[in-house]
Amino acid sequence: MFVEWLMGLPTGHVTDVPGLSRTAQLKALGNGVVPQQAAAALRYLLNRATP
Repeated sequence: MFVEWLMGLPTGHVTDVPGLSRTAQLKALGNGVVPQQAAAALRYLLNRATP
């Protein structure tokens, strides 16, 4: 799924879950945090906290 790729997730992270409709897949992905953005935010906050 294109949305998985945009979020940096492996192919099938959501689309290979049995029984999920496309709408449910998009809803699950829409509520997620993009891993790269979360990592960047943590690095930024950790660097600010270090004297």
